[in-house]
Amino acid sequence: MAKTSPPTIPLGPDLESLASDLARLADLLKAHAPYDGSFDLRLPGVHVTRTSRVHKELVHGVLRSSLCLVAQGAKRVLLGQEVYAYDPSRMLVYSVDVPVAAQVTQATLDKPFLGLRLDLDPARIAELSAKVYPHGLAPQKEGRAICVDQVDAQVLNAVVRLMRLASQPGDAELLAPLVLDEILIRLLRSPLGPGVALIGQEASRIHQVSRAVSWVRSHFDQPLDVERLAAMVHMSPSSFHQHFKAVTSLSPLQYQKALRLQEARRLMLLTMLDAGTASRRVGYQSPSQFAREYGRYFGDAPTRDISRLREHVASPVE
Repeated sequence: MAKTSPPTIPLGPDLESLASDLARLADLLKAHAPYDGSFDLRLPGVHVTRTSRVHKELVHGVLRSSLCLVAQGAKRVLLGQEVYAYDPSRMLVYSVDVPVAAQVTQATLDKPFLGLRLDLDPARIAELSAKVYPHGLAPQKEGRAICVDQVDAQVLNAVVRLMRLASQPGDAELLAPLVLDEILIRLLRSPLGPGVALIGQEASRIHQVSRAVSWVRSHFDQPLDVERLAAMVHMSPSSFHQHFKAVTSLSPLQYQKALRLQEARRLMLLTMLDAGTASRRVGYQSPSQFAREYGRYFGDAPTRDISRLREHVASPVE
């Protein structure tokens, strides 16, 4: 398994300020997440997660393009064969919607995992990138769906101010859009910035793959025509397959399979559908093929897996 090298916070004059902002952010997140779960704030695109226990099992879900910060605790995310670990010293960016498996690795009742996710708007990133990079971006390597780097102190400070506004509806309506723009600008100026900027560039491979991903997500229960999908984003089939896998770590078919299996699992767990009905609902024609692929993906047969999940419901992946 490929694993990202874990950057750490360097010692220096700003370390005390960084620790102070992390403590403030933890207090603010606790106020908006009073118990375990995921909470959508009144601020558009801002989500808070609290978990007071380590996940014994992987939690599966599809994460959209977003910035993720941790104020307390630690987490790891699996995409294909790659593992990304992050904690208060690191921030994570999803550049493309991807089906992932996640696991909180550090959390207790006294010190729960506290995380924040901020959705990234490609159109707004494009507008701000033109200001941050007025002369254009330097040539970039092929972007990846997930990037992790040392937490940026100025991004963190702006996030703390945004969370303060979340408790002040009158001020939030006027000031939150300005602080959100500041967060994006500071993110674009951070080491992750060039990769984030690609999210908003229509000619970039990240943006083209993102368009294809959106189509697959909307039509995951239909047969996948890779040639048609490649033509949609103006690539040859071979080039499309190469770039899709370089960005998402999955082939188009593997990506579709992950979406189908996750949706089938959700249907069985929440709507009480049996395995056969759920498999047909997500596009499988063969129940035996569905059972085999489900077992490989989740580690157990559908019926046993759902029975175990109902006994022990895990927190959301975000």
